[in-house]
Amino acid sequence: MKHSRLVNSFLNHLGLVALLGALCGCASLERDMTKTTTAANEPIGFLVRTNYQGWADSILVSNGRVEAIIVPAIGRVMQFRFAGENEGPFWENESLFGQNPDPASTNWLNFGGDKTWPAPQGEWAFITPRDWPPPAGFDAVPMQASIDGWKIKLVSPVDPYYGIRTIREISLALDEPVMNITTRYEKLEGLPLMASVWVITQLKEPLVACGRVANFSMYREGFRLMSEQSPPNLEVRDGILRLQRDPKTAHKVGMDVGSLLWVGEKEMLRIDSSRLPQQVYPDRGASAEIYTNPDPLRYVELEVLGPIHKMIPGTTIHRTSSYTLMRRTELDPELDVRKALLR
Repeated sequence: MKHSRLVNSFLNHLGLVALLGALCGCASLERDMTKTTTAANEPIGFLVRTNYQGWADSILVSNGRVEAIIVPAIGRVMQFRFAGENEGPFWENESLFGQNPDPASTNWLNFGGDKTWPAPQGEWAFITPRDWPPPAGFDAVPMQASIDGWKIKLVSPVDPYYGIRTIREISLALDEPVMNITTRYEKLEGLPLMASVWVITQLKEPLVACGRVANFSMYREGFRLMSEQSPPNLEVRDGILRLQRDPKTAHKVGMDVGSLLWVGEKEMLRIDSSRLPQQVYPDRGASAEIYTNPDPLRYVELEVLGPIHKMIPGTTIHRTSSYTLMRRTELDPELDVRKALLR
């Protein structure tokens, strides 16, 4: 009887151990399944070469939240959008899809997207043979593209009049809806000159384009009018400048700030490029500008500018811009504007 009780006790102990083992196994399996499910829900980044709108060897880079499309054939970042979507806020000129730039053209090929020109624009006629179109080495030539991990680099030829080549490094934040572009000018040859890095982003017609007025603005009204006529829909209220596109006339305003905001039906794009203190900026001190284009090309431009520097061979200047894409969450766009600019 004693032997029987010992056997039964031993068997019961084995049963308890087996049960605990099974429970632990289930818990481990559940943890593994949770990890697998979590991993499956995490954004997945990728980088591929593709044909975009007829331009071969374009580059699409994604961090799983947003994606950028770079087109070396025309030297532009042509789109920035939420991952997996077909459209984004950048304006693209459909009539020029697949075409090549022409540095000899006297007509400006306005492709759209994001690009860089040298500022001040008023110096173009003194440095190049023309005051318009923009200097060909910045605007109308293909660029060489290279990929280093998740960073794409675009390198232009040397502009024959400025003696400058541009280098643009494009990357996406690791796990945020943010694109960063560092634009660098390298002066390699030619006479000394004054230049500023100017980045122009062309965007679809917005509900409104905005800028937060500087706390101690150098401009009496918080902005500088840069076009002949004042925009009919310009207003400054509660420290925020608001502007809509006028279908009849082009308009432009300048501000001494480092952020601008584009507001669409479903999304917003904020562009940040810090304004540096104690520096001289082109266009009578403007470091951020909003341009609105009349019909038939329905777009606006958010533009950021760096300080003016004297450039001699061997000089390098640069400017970094951050582009943050946001979903709209409020029925009233005014509430979204305040959250995006006053945070």
